[in-house]
Amino acid sequence: MTSTSDHRTSSSATILQLARSVCHLIAVVAVTIWGFLAWPLPFPGILTGVGLLALSVLLWALFLSPRPVLRVDRFGQALFELLLIAGAVGALLALGVFWVIPAAFGVIAAAIGFIASSRVR
Repeated sequence: MTSTSDHRTSSSATILQLARSVCHLIAVVAVTIWGFLAWPLPFPGILTGVGLLALSVLLWALFLSPRPVLRVDRFGQALFELLLIAGAVGALLALGVFWVIPAAFGVIAAAIGFIASSRVR
């Protein structure tokens, strides 16, 4: 009987981790698109877009990936996750998306991140 309950727990943790990864991917894409479109495209736009992509992927890889390079405690991980989500919400707002969509994304991503991180540890 414990094998089925362990399977359900493992399955729900996997689904939460997948949803968290999708939220992180959306955040990185939103920040990158904003970096490309916020400045004129030939010179500063391309450098800014590539730079923000590199910065957000580096932040994710160092602190938020399933196997992070630098392990921090739960609060440090939550701080970096909220920083990434806030950057994505700000980028979506700066792109002119109606405010309800970035607000809903921010709340959902933060809730999924909190639940997923509390289930893993």
